[in-house]
Amino acid sequence: MLLPASFVFGQAVTSLSVRETYEAVQAKRIVLVDIRSADEWADTGLPHGATPLDADGPAFEPRLAGLRLDNPGKRIALIDRTGAQAAAIAQKLAGRGWRDLAAVRGGMLGPGGWLAEKLPVTEYR
Repeated sequence: MLLPASFVFGQAVTSLSVRETYEAVQAKRIVLVDIRSADEWADTGLPHGATPLDADGPAFEPRLAGLRLDNPGKRIALIDRTGAQAAAIAQKLAGRGWRDLAAVRGGMLGPGGWLAEKLPVTEYR
C-alpha cells in the first residue's frame, strides 16, 4: 500500500504562487529564501526581498534555522529555479519536524515563475 507523502512525513508542504509570495514578502509576513547557487543568482538576480542561501552549500539547514530564529512567527518560503527542488527540500525538512515552510511554485524560471510574472529582482553581487 502506498501512502501519500503528507501522511508519511506528517505534514503537507504549502505551495505559494510567486504573486502570493511577493505580496507576503512586501507585507513582511514571510522570509523568502533563494536556495539556488551563486552562479544562478548572478545570472538572474535575486527575487526582491529574498535571502540567498545555497541549498547545496555548507551548513544549509543550520543557517536556515538561524533565519527562523531571527524571524520568529514568520513562515519561510523557499524558491529555486523551477519549484521542484524547493518543494522537495521543504518536504524533507517537514519530515524532520520543521513547520511553516512553503515552496514557491514556478520558482524563478518556470512557467508562472518570478521572471515570467515580471516581479522585481535585485542584482546579486
